[in-house]
Amino acid sequence: MPVVVTAVFHPVPGRKDDLVEALRSTIPAVHAEAGCLLYAIHDADDGTVTMIEKWESAADLEAHASGSAVKPLQAATGELLAEPVRVVTMEPIPVGGSAGTL
Repeated sequence: MPVVVTAVFHPVPGRKDDLVEALRSTIPAVHAEAGCLLYAIHDADDGTVTMIEKWESAADLEAHASGSAVKPLQAATGELLAEPVRVVTMEPIPVGGSAGTL
């Protein structure tokens, strides 16, 4: 079953563009990981940057969490965050669209 994740990044005031660039530079390595269906950042109207992820399975997400692409992402964004990233993991409910779509 697919797994959907949101990760909300709260940038340090005045550093949002730097945060976006740091995320942008690390995303290609994540896209190359097994099971990655979506890994995209979004500019939220509350000043945060939200990552929306979709993985083929919980096992793929778990491998990502301990994989080699996450460490550079954490290193690149660490000093740019005003607070810890808020991560929510979800399983799609097949209502309102094709089963398992985002």
